[in-house]
Amino acid sequence: MLGRAYGRALHACAVVAALLLGAVALLVTGDVVARNVGLGTLPWIIEVSEYSLPLATFLVAPWLLYHSEHVRLDALITALPPPAGRALERIADGMGLVICLVFVVYGAKAIASSAQQGSMVIKAIVFPEWWLYAPVPGCFALLAIEFVRRMLGQGPLAGTGPHA
Repeated sequence: MLGRAYGRALHACAVVAALLLGAVALLVTGDVVARNVGLGTLPWIIEVSEYSLPLATFLVAPWLLYHSEHVRLDALITALPPPAGRALERIADGMGLVICLVFVVYGAKAIASSAQQGSMVIKAIVFPEWWLYAPVPGCFALLAIEFVRRMLGQGPLAGTGPHA
């Protein structure tokens, strides 16, 4: 049951990421068309794009890792004997886990610090600065979970890599 809920949560993050990217594409296209027909521009569209692109990346990353669709370089792993390739994959997953945990900790600290200071983003859209940092700990925590699952061979596609 927990596994299904977890998979659905990752899927929901990916869907939100896709919707964000689609909305940005529509907004930017509409802005370009409006500008070219003399209707002017809406300055907040650029800001929404700037904030949506990294957010979509953070949201979709755990889903991509879950499905082994993340960016990776297989040339070295496939050139090695299978036991060495598996060991290298485990080392890379361990490094990914440590890096993600660092981002979870520092992301949480950035949120707390920004909220404590009452920092605001003041551009065309005004909002608390910590909102920008809010997705970081959660998304990196999901990535950390995925790296642990990969290290334990528990991913949904376990056994599908080059050294399965």
